Amino acid sequence: MPRDEIRVEPLTPTIGAVVEGVDLTRPLDDDTFAAINRAWMDHLVLFFRDQAMTPEQHLALGRRFGELHIHPAAPYAGGDPALMVIHADADSHRVNGERWHSDVSADEEPPMGSILHLHRVPSRGGDTCWSNMYEAYEALSPAMQAFLDPLTARHVANYEGYYGAHPPQREPPRAVHPVVRTHPVTGRKALYVNEGFTRRIVEISRRESRACLDFLFDHVQDVNFQCRFQWQANSVAMWDNRCTQHMAVWDYYPETRSGIRVTIKGDRPFR
Repeated sequence: MPRDEIRVEPLTPTIGAVVEGVDLTRPLDDDTFAAINRAWMDHLVLFFRDQAMTPEQHLALGRRFGELHIHPAAPYAGGDPALMVIHADADSHRVNGERWHSDVSADEEPPMGSILHLHRVPSRGGDTCWSNMYEAYEALSPAMQAFLDPLTARHVANYEGYYGAHPPQREPPRAVHPVVRTHPVTGRKALYVNEGFTRRIVEISRRESRACLDFLFDHVQDVNFQCRFQWQANSVAMWDNRCTQHMAVWDYYPETRSGIRVTIKGDRPFR
């Protein structure tokens, strides 16, 4: 598809954009891929409407950006563990992503990006919110930035009871990462602690760590850093886990929200 047909409409001044003029069911030529990748780095989260992708097309799209990541514990579709199932209905006790997080940040090499394709959406509600971690870092005072820059934090995954009887793919991961990471493409600093996985800042006492993390977890929820996407059937969202956090709003019970996520491998975070 010629690059000049692509339209990128920002959702907010700081995060999120809707992309039109791209058919994700077809292989991306080099120009289209480059344009999407640039928009992704600029807007952090991209949204596409009316994309009736098959699982095979979804996998191919993910692999265009890199090797695929396998979730430690989530159920998957069609016998392929790269096709992570995202599903909630009247029988669900909890939902994927109901707390602010960056996907599987407890891995030694956390995912670079995620691509979610929702097939079924509730009649209302079920939005997802994303927060810009560049902005979260830059909004801190210079003194707080200087305090956080050299610190590291322990990230731990605990999926016990989360996915019912589905057996895990591997042991729950844990890792220590910088509290502030540098994005390997943009070179910008981003806050890298999240409520879903971060348990403790290593270099300070437990009490100090708890107070600091509580402040940071609250800070990243500032609406000035956020965008919010209203899903439709066959919408696709792709987000950069290195500089965003997200949270799925579970306001649609007992209706169903269902889809597939493909996740792209990343590298070890660095300062």
